[in-house]
Amino acid sequence: MYLRDIISFSLRASLGYPVRTFLMLLAMAIGVGSVVILSTLGEGARRYVIGQFSNLGTNLIIVLPGRSETVGGPPPLLGITPRDLTLDDAMALRRSSSIRHVAPLTVGAAPVSAEGRQRETTILGSTPSLLPLRQLEMAQGRFLPEGDPTRAAPICVLGYEIKAELFGAAPAVGESVRIGDRRFRIIGVLSDKGESVGMDMGDIVIVPVASAQALFNVSSLFRVMIEASDRDAIGRAKEAIAAIIRERHDGEDDVTIVTQDAILATFDRIFVALTLTVAGIAAISLGVAGILIMNVMLIAVSQRRSEVGLLKAIGAPGNRILTLFLVEAAILSLVGAAFGLILATAGTWVLGRVFPDFPLFMPLWSLAAAVGVALSTGLVFGVLPARRAARLDPVQSLSRR
Repeated sequence: MYLRDIISFSLRASLGYPVRTFLMLLAMAIGVGSVVILSTLGEGARRYVIGQFSNLGTNLIIVLPGRSETVGGPPPLLGITPRDLTLDDAMALRRSSSIRHVAPLTVGAAPVSAEGRQRETTILGSTPSLLPLRQLEMAQGRFLPEGDPTRAAPICVLGYEIKAELFGAAPAVGESVRIGDRRFRIIGVLSDKGESVGMDMGDIVIVPVASAQALFNVSSLFRVMIEASDRDAIGRAKEAIAAIIRERHDGEDDVTIVTQDAILATFDRIFVALTLTVAGIAAISLGVAGILIMNVMLIAVSQRRSEVGLLKAIGAPGNRILTLFLVEAAILSLVGAAFGLILATAGTWVLGRVFPDFPLFMPLWSLAAAVGVALSTGLVFGVLPARRAARLDPVQSLSRR
């Protein structure tokens, strides 16, 4: 028999039992679709996190007060700082040629009120460098002006959500708001930047860093965000930061320096492992589909005993019978995989409509892996029924014994 004849024979055999064939195709389609959709969700989650960190800016370095080795916990939540990270420390970092922008940060929460409306929100103290460093955009007015960062100027920039809640459609620039027990003049309103690593830039008020320190009665910084002059300068900037802080802190290495690339690399490894784990769990459904193929084909062997007996009676060797059943299993696996890919594409489209802001991406490796595993599963679980068919006695098969 030629390959064309073998394929034609297998197709006719499959179409001869539509219910059996439908069940096998459905099981394989569900298995392949599950692997691809879950892999797509895992890859989408990885890209979402990377996109969130990319919104912070480029070539970023973050300096945190305290070292994680101090108490074995992640700073600044659990670290014990021998010396505070101060505004003077942050300003001293400007002298490195590898550093383009330095933005010290002080963060707290306080009630913000204007025109009889009030709400609690996040207050972020920083300097004019925060605008280019975080790639922020202004919808109205201007950002914090250049000047002495130690001067507590009574000015602020509102996030677009805070502006809408306090002033509605009325212009806010030039008006005053009360933050805590202090009054600030509004000089600008941020445009819609969305969330960035959990911080909603619309639901925030930005004030000069010295004003925030006076408002919350603190002298230390929450952290310092730094932009290196270019990607190649990140390593030099990190070394310069460590050297400057060590010099100012009496030789103590009491800060933690984290680069944006290091954070992204860590998240990337986590999500790759998570995606592979989830895809592996979904692949179990392919094993279930393979068991179904084996069981249904074992039944098919008993149903087609006379057909097998006739083939063997006219001289078909056992390996030819084995080939016929394996080709049938392979065809069913490939067709089921094709339906599974269609199912995965439709599911991804629906998820994209339900969650339009989530970056769904179907990785090519998941398509190839799902089809490959489906074919392998069909062949592996099709061997036992094929071998049983190949060993049938032609006389007993024709006599239906």
